[in-house]
Amino acid sequence: MIFSKSCEYALRAVLYTYMKSDSNANLGVKEIAKEIGSPVPFTAKILQQLTKKKIISSVKGPNGGFYIDPSSKPVSIYQVVEAIDGTDFFERCVIGLKRCSEANPCPLHVHFVGHRNEIKELFKKKTIYDLIVNHEGKINLK
Repeated sequence: MIFSKSCEYALRAVLYTYMKSDSNANLGVKEIAKEIGSPVPFTAKILQQLTKKKIISSVKGPNGGFYIDPSSKPVSIYQVVEAIDGTDFFERCVIGLKRCSEANPCPLHVHFVGHRNEIKELFKKKTIYDLIVNHEGKINLK
């Protein structure tokens, strides 16, 4: 696990919302929570964060819920991670040292930094939509 549980659930929630975006129906928090295997209150907080960061959209009221705005730009995996966990993973020392850098590397720095940068670039390039298309919309989110 490289990301927080919140971030994992956020990625699943965004994937599910994208997969259902063509149904023209707003998704309720209970439905999303059930489909991603997350507690409802926890999911509600995550969805609020995603809405605030404009990753997904929401509308209040009896017919309200969460949806993907068709006019929005594609969302990268990196944007979801940044919205929930921030960018700390892509910058911090793999073993948690406060002063790890190229000039003062930890014992794993030279082995890890390249992989970390590759993951960062992959997450910036790959969109949520790419993930769905590459799996033909068949993703087990639990």
